[in-house]
Amino acid sequence: MQAPLHIDPQQAFAEMAAFQRKLAAGMQNLRGLGEQEYANTPREAVYREDKLTVWHMKGNAKPTAKVPTLIVYALVNTVWMTDLQDDRSLVRNLLEQGEDVYLIDWGYPDGADRWLTLDDYLNGYLDRAVDAVGRRHGLDAINLLGICQGGTFSLCYTAMHPEKVKNLVTMVTPVDFQTPDNMLSQWVQRMNVDLFVDTLGNVPAELMNWVYLMLKPLRLNQQKYVGLVDILDNPAELKNFLRMERWIFDSPDQAGEAFRQFIKDFYQQNKLIKGDLQIGNQPVDLGMISQPVLNIYANQDHLVPPDASRPLGRHLGTKDYTELAFKGGHIGIYVSSRAQREVAPAIHQWLQQRT
Repeated sequence: MQAPLHIDPQQAFAEMAAFQRKLAAGMQNLRGLGEQEYANTPREAVYREDKLTVWHMKGNAKPTAKVPTLIVYALVNTVWMTDLQDDRSLVRNLLEQGEDVYLIDWGYPDGADRWLTLDDYLNGYLDRAVDAVGRRHGLDAINLLGICQGGTFSLCYTAMHPEKVKNLVTMVTPVDFQTPDNMLSQWVQRMNVDLFVDTLGNVPAELMNWVYLMLKPLRLNQQKYVGLVDILDNPAELKNFLRMERWIFDSPDQAGEAFRQFIKDFYQQNKLIKGDLQIGNQPVDLGMISQPVLNIYANQDHLVPPDASRPLGRHLGTKDYTELAFKGGHIGIYVSSRAQREVAPAIHQWLQQRT
């Protein structure tokens, strides 16, 4: 039999009073903070095409790396997760290591982009971005660092254009899209993606955001906002929270046709790992990738489970394949304190040994 619950009225009243004081102070903090900025690392636009911009990121010292690295992010969110704030920045950490870093900013698709295909993105925009960076350095091949869906894109691009890639780094990148623990994959297996895209055209960012949030509904829709009360009287922590919230909800719409192809070919038919994928008229064979590959995955990743990334090494043509497991989640691999100490130095050391 469960023991009766005893509540001290005086203690409960004191806790409620303390909560009210913290909430009142927090509301004052919120009103005074305004919108939080990210992407503060100095940068220069070196190539533009339609919505796309290629940024050259600038550190405090001249890069020592002989080969530049182009970061290829996913289409779903903005690339600024890699440069969220001064003390949480993969970009800044790479620059401090001596790497020469470029970013692809895909921009925000609108109605004019409804019919963009994966061929347009990979053999069009990405290919011309790679060429633009290569020309600036007088090189035929550069390094690629692909993140999440951008890592999948980088694998496909390298398989189709191996002569243009020197080294390839993939981070939290799905390769096998049908592992049993991939909840997102389970959701879309029976999705009528043709009806979905034909009805909506471009896929609204708000819809995509809520899909991702519902993968962990209690944690991402309730617990974090309950926990917000604990930091309302801490301006620094509050700024960090608001900056992350801005990034989460500042997402682009998805070009309808590219979304259709990605869901069908990757999630529903798993063509990349089966060797059946074509982008445009070109076959995508991971066995054509003979470059050195560093594959980084996160052990607690709920969007790209480790089992979705780990099979990569079995399908590549290279003998120089390295795996790095990170203790953290899909976002923590960029913004946690552990990531600041471990991830960029590991990438730099791996690249330095191969250039």
